[in-house]
Amino acid sequence: MDDTYKTITGPAEGYYTEKRSRFLSFALPVHSVEEVKEAIARFRKEYYDARHVCWAYMLGADRKTFRANDDGEPSSTAGKPILGQINSNELTDILIVVIRYFGGIELGTSGLIVAYRTAAADAIANATVEERTVDEDITVLFEYPSMNGVMKIVKDLAPTVLSQKFDMDCEMTLRIRKSEAEQLKARLLKVETAYLKE
Repeated sequence: MDDTYKTITGPAEGYYTEKRSRFLSFALPVHSVEEVKEAIARFRKEYYDARHVCWAYMLGADRKTFRANDDGEPSSTAGKPILGQINSNELTDILIVVIRYFGGIELGTSGLIVAYRTAAADAIANATVEERTVDEDITVLFEYPSMNGVMKIVKDLAPTVLSQKFDMDCEMTLRIRKSEAEQLKARLLKVETAYLKE
């Protein structure tokens, strides 16, 4: 199972110019459609004098949530080439916005496609790309005497400990790569008194 995905660690910018038209590109890490909408609204406000604010985004480790927008440019000449760059770099949880200041000379459809694609590619080239794992959080409850058994599994499989509470009744929340989650659950369930919180 493929439990890794690539995204960018922080915002990055790019630039392209053709026949006096300027294309400013911005790549941002995003995690929800809400975040995307807020970011686009911010860009529209900041670059209110630009002719076009075109964009594309991809969300989720499975890369199934995506959209592209031409913002008044001829159909498929802006959003699609931007999305194409996101795809060819296999990125997700990313929004790329390309802002065009019209230079007075028409670029034609092929010229526009090249311009938006190149501007998007430049923003990605200036970003730091990182491979991340798809993780699962598991909460295990157990009685204090079972502590050693649970801690041995934590030591063996090395999940990230998100929280822990040790009392007569103990609780730990662990984060582990999706591909290793079943193994962790199976081992925890073998510990006496241990059960998983749904």
